[in-house]
Amino acid sequence: MRILILGGAGMLGRKLAERLAAAASLGGRAITGLHLHDIVEPAAIAAPFPVTTAVGDRAVSGVAEAAIAGRPDLVFHLAAIVSGEAEADFDKGYRVNLHGTLNLFEAIRHAGFRPRLVFSSSIGVFRGPFPETITDDFHTVPQTSYGTQKAIDELLLTDYSRRGFFDGIGIRLPTICVRPGKPNKAATGFFSNIIREPLAGHEAVLPVGDEVGMWHASPRAAIGFLIHAAGLDSALVGPRRNITMPGVSCTVGDQIAALRAIAGDRVVARIRREPDATIQRIVAGAAWKFTPKRALDLGFVADKSFSAIIEAHIADELGGRIAA
Repeated sequence: MRILILGGAGMLGRKLAERLAAAASLGGRAITGLHLHDIVEPAAIAAPFPVTTAVGDRAVSGVAEAAIAGRPDLVFHLAAIVSGEAEADFDKGYRVNLHGTLNLFEAIRHAGFRPRLVFSSSIGVFRGPFPETITDDFHTVPQTSYGTQKAIDELLLTDYSRRGFFDGIGIRLPTICVRPGKPNKAATGFFSNIIREPLAGHEAVLPVGDEVGMWHASPRAAIGFLIHAAGLDSALVGPRRNITMPGVSCTVGDQIAALRAIAGDRVVARIRREPDATIQRIVAGAAWKFTPKRALDLGFVADKSFSAIIEAHIADELGGRIAA
């Protein structure tokens, strides 16, 4: 099996590549090659099969065609600019998140092969007013540019799959928390910052109130979603190709309480409150309570609690140690 990861230099792309390298197979099929592609050079990884890398902007003519030239059996499309950046730069958001995706889909269509394509969408496709919990039948009416771009991509994925150009699955990821590394431009980045930075001994800025809620998944769970989606039987998925992933629903206050229970008051004291009206506006109406029956019935598995998410971060990224 030949695999392509678009967004291979990103956090999820790197972790997915490492998981595939460790497993050496997917869905009972041996992996024979992995190609990592991104706007910046993906890091090399050790694997029992050939791993190649390439740099390019999918929104530029010819780049998507070059990325799929090896006719991969499986494509993971994780490449995008994040929510805050897409909202701040309208042109860039549509160029990368919409036109870059359309270029990829068109490149596959004209190449004339039919890979499985797993697309990382987002719960940003939803916006209120919401019922008590959001079911699989709730409509997508995004009210951010990022959410709109992802919603359009979902429609394109459904139609290109219907026409038989590829076999697509879109997974609507929760907010990934706790993200390792440095803060990024995502409007939801603070959900990770207020856990990651204090645990590492650094101050974190909290731009919203404790009542703000979000639907979370750990990087561990997100990689599990991607791998599970890659092997799903299309007949079970049916014509509704985009699936809301399971997650953990909690408020900022719940996050802080979980952090305090695990790491203590001294770590929590590293959170500094600094309201930001722009971020508050973006996240105030976010979807954060779901009943993801389809995903659960299809075998996707979520984290058990927000405490489990914190503990996974400590184990995976901090070597089991919390900074004093």
